[in-house]
Amino acid sequence: MMTSNPIDARLLELLTGMAPAEASDLHLVPGYRPMYRVHGKLSNVGEQPVARGDAVAMVKTVAPHEVLARIDDETDLDFAVQLGEGDGTARFRVNLFASRGDRGVCFRAIPNEIPTLADLGFSVDLAERILTERNGLVLLTGITGSGKTTSLAALIQVFNTRGGYRIITIEEPIEYIYPPTADSMVTQREVGVDVASFYDGLRFGLRQDPDILLVGEIRDRETAQLALSAAETGHLILATMHTADAKGAITRLVDLFPADQHDDIRTQLSMSLRWAIAQHLLPSGNGGRRVLAMEAMCGSYSVRNAIRQGKIESLDSAIQSGRREGMFSLDTDLQQLVGQGLISMDTARSFAKDPSEFGHTAGGGLY
Repeated sequence: MMTSNPIDARLLELLTGMAPAEASDLHLVPGYRPMYRVHGKLSNVGEQPVARGDAVAMVKTVAPHEVLARIDDETDLDFAVQLGEGDGTARFRVNLFASRGDRGVCFRAIPNEIPTLADLGFSVDLAERILTERNGLVLLTGITGSGKTTSLAALIQVFNTRGGYRIITIEEPIEYIYPPTADSMVTQREVGVDVASFYDGLRFGLRQDPDILLVGEIRDRETAQLALSAAETGHLILATMHTADAKGAITRLVDLFPADQHDDIRTQLSMSLRWAIAQHLLPSGNGGRRVLAMEAMCGSYSVRNAIRQGKIESLDSAIQSGRREGMFSLDTDLQQLVGQGLISMDTARSFAKDPSEFGHTAGGGLY
């Protein structure tokens, strides 16, 4: 969303300084100096702390008109802003939050171009397997800031460029903008602006002849149920959840429902799940941009059976033995990243499920 408001000079300087500093985020919290996050690490920028009331005052100079009407009444707001036009365009995802009677804000820089899967370090083999799916549910999981939205955008853009797809996205807020292509059509809807909720976006989206629906986040029972039903009826649903690993997505989704529905939901999920992929962004071995580490679980026979029977603890074994189907564990990916010199042994050990596997030099494991 563009804004015609005169932009606060201090905020403009901080935002325009992000790209040269290779900063992913800008934090403005009263009582602290402004901070950039650069390659995962926080660093102060500027000499003056943010005074009380300054953060919300600065945000009001860039907020879209429809957001301005809500700023004083809501404690948490997510929205996107766009500064400039053409080659000088800069886009940011904004979170405004209340804290101890004041307001703080975080700006996340959004690249002008959608990164390619190769740029992200996303497994080529895994990507091609996902891109051949025509229906079912694909879940990308990870903690906040693990790159889920960017990976989904890169996947959607491949579908978009290959052509022949009617794609609908429901996002909060819209981050990446998909360019028009000759043979595909993308409709992007923003929660709180174009549609009331993820559930409504998905419900109405199913009436718009979609091939692919991207759901920015599954966070409630109604959205989860509709996503499962849509995945069963011939649509490809791509969505994110906040879990630490692939099997955690299964537990999290099932736990959205009452206990007396768990058996039915596990059965439905076992039939509709195509992939659950967990992402982590790790410090690089050379101090550069963070490195993507992944875990991938597909809906193989053994995975479907484990989900149906509620034997979630056996999913790790299914992933370990599912290399032929394209599955790989986080520890396997960490071994490969260490072998390529992309991350350090200490980093691998700190993120590994079984740190004892990294007691000595790790070989370059293959997917």
